[in-house]
Amino acid sequence: MVKGPAKKSLNSERVSYTMSRVRSSGSAIETALGRALWEAGFRYRKQYPVFGRPDFVLVKHRIAIFCDSEFWHGYRWGERRKAEHKTNHSYWFAKIERNRARDRAVNRILAKEGWTVIRFWERQVIRDPVFCARQVGELLGRAK
Repeated sequence: MVKGPAKKSLNSERVSYTMSRVRSSGSAIETALGRALWEAGFRYRKQYPVFGRPDFVLVKHRIAIFCDSEFWHGYRWGERRKAEHKTNHSYWFAKIERNRARDRAVNRILAKEGWTVIRFWERQVIRDPVFCARQVGELLGRAK
């Protein structure tokens, strides 16, 4: 039986491996929303070189769309939600706080540059990606 630091090292390796598999593009929520946007007639760009690297960009309309994972972007980030994190609190709290601050900065900078920013939470996209695409259409004044 492994005890002490070696056990922690195995756990750290497992966490490191798991985190290395988190994709920055092509997630299930991104794929679902992309399909819904395309079927609604929106022609978007992915990985478009604009500040913050939105998941989808409607260049002609200057709309930047983000699909925010609830874990990484701190959905309902309050004391109750923070209590769900069982290990390494100081790291995860700081990490998620930085992500949230970065999201606010991206929104502010893109707005200054004349972009409209739309953010969807993971649960919104999973529940109804067509509704999310319809919200984009309503923003453009063309519900589909």
